[in-house]
Amino acid sequence: MSFAWAKEYEPKSAFTKWVDEKLPLPRLVYNAVGAGYPVPRNLNYMWNFGVLAGFFLVVQIVTGVVLAMHYAANTQVAFGTVEHIMRNVDWGWALRYAHANGASFFFIVIYMHIFRGLFYSSYKAPREMIWLLGVVIFLLMMATAFMGYVLPWGQMSFWGAQVITGLFEAIPLVGTTIKTWLLGGFAPDNAALNRFFSLHFLLPFVIAGVVILHIWALHIPGSSNPTGVEVKKESDTVPFHPYYTAKDGFGLGMILIFFALFVFFLPNMLGHADNYIEANPLSTPALIVPEWYFYPFYAILRAFTADLTIPFTGIVLIQAKLLGVIAMFGSILLWFFLPWLDKSPVRSGHYRPLFNKFFWFGLMPCMAALFYLGGAPAEEPYVILSQIATAYYFLHFLVILPIISQIEVPKPLPFSITEAVLGSDDTPGGTDGGGDNPGAVVKPLPGSDPDAAPQPAE
Repeated sequence: MSFAWAKEYEPKSAFTKWVDEKLPLPRLVYNAVGAGYPVPRNLNYMWNFGVLAGFFLVVQIVTGVVLAMHYAANTQVAFGTVEHIMRNVDWGWALRYAHANGASFFFIVIYMHIFRGLFYSSYKAPREMIWLLGVVIFLLMMATAFMGYVLPWGQMSFWGAQVITGLFEAIPLVGTTIKTWLLGGFAPDNAALNRFFSLHFLLPFVIAGVVILHIWALHIPGSSNPTGVEVKKESDTVPFHPYYTAKDGFGLGMILIFFALFVFFLPNMLGHADNYIEANPLSTPALIVPEWYFYPFYAILRAFTADLTIPFTGIVLIQAKLLGVIAMFGSILLWFFLPWLDKSPVRSGHYRPLFNKFFWFGLMPCMAALFYLGGAPAEEPYVILSQIATAYYFLHFLVILPIISQIEVPKPLPFSITEAVLGSDDTPGGTDGGGDNPGAVVKPLPGSDPDAAPQPAE
């Protein structure tokens, strides 16, 4: 994206001029995250989580590469090599705890990033591609995290792999064949561990590639903002550096304090104790659960306990297991359609009173319940509560959101970002024809030129 007022990169020395001519990497950085990238001036701290997600991706790649140097993907020694890393490798315990807790923090900031996008409707035009690539990143993260959970070859690793790969058996006709092909056998063993290790090592680099596309797509329309009003002129923006580099730096410092707290003082709080027991195919844990960041989708999977049948005939159309698998994957895949399900012309939840209520008192309690129920035993009352929460989850996105986007009356939007921040704008009077607030009349400020117009973005 290029605004007419965006600053151009100007090399200062002969060396930087030579580099700019031969490989304009400094120019790319300057225009992407430097003073050459104008950003809306009203971004709040919810816009920090994209940068934080990128930071934790780097943490995971760096610590993962070093850990891979000491790990052996063999069922006979995998559990032992993890203990070797913890006890014998210099600072190996810190690397492993940073990697294990880094995965949890990565998902924390990603969930915050997603919920911010949902509340501020960051999936709306012209930013649909940014959102779609973000959902792809989330799916890749889930696959990577699942395979990483298998690598320590503890009890939860083995039985988690058994349960998740067993879901493919629910696919009619070819399910068992697919599961056998994935595992390289009839149960998780050496072939499966090798495959999961290879993919767990490879996928973070794929994620990094999609992140680059995600950022590239972001720079075409520019960042959204809490008002949902598009940039109209220079006073609506500030350079990304130093304003948001400083703000992101503060957010990074704050989250690193909590990250260090978990790595050094609470390293196993977010893990499962059974994974410190070596995998034993003959001993099933009392409760098989995935990592905490999979809980909502695991709760949706377990919510389906009855087959879909033709009434009064007993003919089974879809088995309960397959219904759960479809719902679990569907709960994420429906995010791909949000740009078209939500038809409201207003983006920000602050100006959508009905949407605001359903978001904070409907979707958020529903997600909190699913997080809790995913780690609870598969017994009553947790099963019925999972079914209620699952039903509301799909109703919210497929029914409630499209309806309220059509019937709600939004609050008046500010004419510009400057007006939202300062309470007034020196833009001359007239009708806003930008589409953010059709028909809104803006009174001219004293002394303003009534014939002037805001400078459009290119």
